[in-house]
Amino acid sequence: MRFAILSDIHSNLEALEACLAHACAQQAEMYVFLGDLVGYGADPVACLDRIETLAQQGALVVKGNHDEAALSGLCEDMEFTAREAIYWTRAQLGQKQRDFLQSLPYVVKIADTCYVHASADHPERWTYITEPKLAASSMKAAQTRFTFSGHIHDPTLFYTTQRANPEVFYPTPGVPISLSSLRQWLVIVGSVGQPRDGNNAACYAIMDRRQDQLTYFRVPYDHASAAKKILAAGLPPSLAQRLEKGH
Repeated sequence: MRFAILSDIHSNLEALEACLAHACAQQAEMYVFLGDLVGYGADPVACLDRIETLAQQGALVVKGNHDEAALSGLCEDMEFTAREAIYWTRAQLGQKQRDFLQSLPYVVKIADTCYVHASADHPERWTYITEPKLAASSMKAAQTRFTFSGHIHDPTLFYTTQRANPEVFYPTPGVPISLSSLRQWLVIVGSVGQPRDGNNAACYAIMDRRQDQLTYFRVPYDHASAAKKILAAGLPPSLAQRLEKGH
């Protein structure tokens, strides 16, 4: 089966639709969403309704920190722009969208695979996996061959070796990576709706379980329209600029 794995959509409908269309063309058979469906962008309701429809058709969805923040709380641990976007998002959501966000789990495990927004080690703490030691903690907690995560927005791959901590690998878009059965793998799939690696194209990955091959993709989309919506909504202008610059 071919899994399309998408994370950090952040209310960016243009990026979401572009990635879904691309995944369909790649013959994806299953969709997985690794959280942060909302926040930052101007289309939280449209994105949530689209993803909920896919969930009703069998897609897997886990909760991200922005999704949880959109339900309640003061968000004092967030930076100013993120906090302002969350308060704005709350005002847009209806009960249907809130119920969907509330229903999402922190973690989904199926067979040899763990899906989680941040770290599988206390997922509710929203740890950023920015180094091999943190990747090792997540892998140990997951106790699975594969762990798929989002949260840090940068496409990154960690894998176990004979050393104490995993090695790190930065993938090339469009180039399949064979994932050996002799290792554990932690896959950070990048961000659909708000890339931060200097490339403004949306990012997602496809996992082919028939061959255990992982391929990252970068998908150009109408980021100018998404940015205009952010400005029209009165959200912080830096959120629009970030889409155009990809960081």
